[in-house]
Amino acid sequence: RSCRDRAEPGALPPAPLGFTDVNLNSRNTYEVSRRRSAPEHLPHGGTAPAEPAPPPPEPAERARHRVGIAGAGSTFAEFFTRNFFTKRTKELKPAVQSAPGWKLFGKVPPRENLPKDSKIIQQEYEARTGRMYKPPPPSARRKNIEFEPLSTTALILEDRPANLPAKSVEEALRHRQEYDEMVAEAKKREIKEAHKRKKIMRERFKQEENIASAMVIWVNEILPNWEGMRATRRVRELWWQGLPPSVRGKVWSLAVGNELNITPELYEIFLSRAKERWKSFSETSSENDIEDAGASVADREASLELIKLDISRTFPSLYIFQKGGPYHDLLHSVLGAYTCYRPDVGYVQGMSFIAAVLILNLEEADAFIAFANLLNKPCQLAFFRVDHSMMLKYFAAFEVFFEENLPKLFLHFKSYSLTPDIYLIDWIFTLYSKSLPLDLACRVWDVFCRDGEEFLFRTGLGILRLYEDILLQMDFIHIAQFLTKLPEDITSEKLFSCIAAIQMQNSNKKWAQVFASLMKDNKEGDKNHSPAPKS
Repeated sequence: RSCRDRAEPGALPPAPLGFTDVNLNSRNTYEVSRRRSAPEHLPHGGTAPAEPAPPPPEPAERARHRVGIAGAGSTFAEFFTRNFFTKRTKELKPAVQSAPGWKLFGKVPPRENLPKDSKIIQQEYEARTGRMYKPPPPSARRKNIEFEPLSTTALILEDRPANLPAKSVEEALRHRQEYDEMVAEAKKREIKEAHKRKKIMRERFKQEENIASAMVIWVNEILPNWEGMRATRRVRELWWQGLPPSVRGKVWSLAVGNELNITPELYEIFLSRAKERWKSFSETSSENDIEDAGASVADREASLELIKLDISRTFPSLYIFQKGGPYHDLLHSVLGAYTCYRPDVGYVQGMSFIAAVLILNLEEADAFIAFANLLNKPCQLAFFRVDHSMMLKYFAAFEVFFEENLPKLFLHFKSYSLTPDIYLIDWIFTLYSKSLPLDLACRVWDVFCRDGEEFLFRTGLGILRLYEDILLQMDFIHIAQFLTKLPEDITSEKLFSCIAAIQMQNSNKKWAQVFASLMKDNKEGDKNHSPAPKS
């Protein structure tokens, strides 16, 4: 009612229970109602705020519209024909910003410090310092820069905002010089990387051409006449350069052979046995429900658990042997069938890497045949059966050629009492498939199938030769850590050039002769230390 009493003279009285015409000159409708009703509802003795300025006169059209509705005397018609929040019109004058208003919990303080324009700030700075800002000429700004090394690098050439002190001439020149140096360094780095990429691409194209031409020779000439051509000089040279991936599995199978006379049907028999044992092992852990042929129940359970654990660790970066991967079940089958085929050996950590490499190059049954025959070789059998006396013979033979080829590094290792078993065991157990990149490991396998166990130890000496300068500067701990995890950027060209430089001869004795002499000395020593028979 107080709001209506202050309406302009000449207006008709409003209809009963009508809605208040809200003016949006102020901050919001809640503020308007508070400002209009506050003086009447203050407690006795309170101080009322200053009386707000009366609203501007209402436009004629709105006054007539209100009169018509009031004359009709219909409150519902007034509700549906009028908006509760009236729209702003051009006739409304903006409220004074310095006038105090109302908000939900108190007054809105007047805005005193309005934001200053950047030109005003620049003028105040010039008046205070007495320095005039002279923008650089347009020619000084960078134009058509062909090379932008980084998106933020060129910001050093930009002028400061107008509300900051301008650059001096010396500072601008220094920034230009720093920018030119950064661009020059970035250009050199980019050109160097471009040359490196081109070189890698040229080598890759050349390698692909060599592989394509070699594949034709292997398929059309060598494989049809395997027995007659495998030992020729031409084939051995092609073998050293690496086997084409399309014929690699076939050549490996022929080179490893099948002395155990394993057939695909035999593999299926042992695979079915393995599946039965997995089923019984998963159903119950009772010792009576798990039968074993040649190994204890504890060893069998340990083998089954190790297989599950090691499969997930096999080439984790490929994601094909992990659970749910395309080769997970296949690898599990080959390893499980082998534990049933050779219960005296069982499963040993590291076998999963050998089986995985074979699975990537051969069919399932052929991979199992090659796997079983490969592990039946004297060196692999000695390591996987953990025959300590035989393993020591191999380490001793390795040290003979180590001292012959790398005398400085050999003495360095001796000074720290660093024995070959610290790094060789992991290399031999996995045939370098875990320590080297997969493509490089496959090339090592190529020549290993050609030369036998000798090449495994020759490869170890090649790795030591490749990193000889680095290893000579390390102590025991760092050498062991380095050789346990070799650098990932090792290339086949560098490694095989170092392997080729290793001479596997000692006093005109080759590897086989040195190893045989060590075996003979060991037998004579055993005879001398054997107790005399009792009479």
